[in-house]
Amino acid sequence: MEYLEYKFSDETYEVDVDLKLNTQVIPRRGSFKYLGSIIQGNRKIDDEVSHRIGARWMKWRLASCVLCDKKMPPRPKGKFYIVVVRPTMLYEAEYWPVKNSHVQRMKVA
Repeated sequence: MEYLEYKFSDETYEVDVDLKLNTQVIPRRGSFKYLGSIIQGNRKIDDEVSHRIGARWMKWRLASCVLCDKKMPPRPKGKFYIVVVRPTMLYEAEYWPVKNSHVQRMKVA
């Protein structure tokens, strides 16, 4: 069992307080994965952007037999990329508070 302390504002609160259940100390995490997304306690999305870029590359590797097939015409390859690979990277991106650096990383990927 672990917990995530999420900072909803920049106000400082009492730090270094251990959460205990009976006598067992429950460890604190800085981020965790929930429904395929990385949630960070510091309200940043850097880990989520890196995770989505990695997921996109995994889909690319799985689909490379289709995308790199010389016998397949370019048009179906493009449609396959748009339908399968690109949405993997942009999953839930409409909710992100993006910065220019995040946009640039996504474009490079």
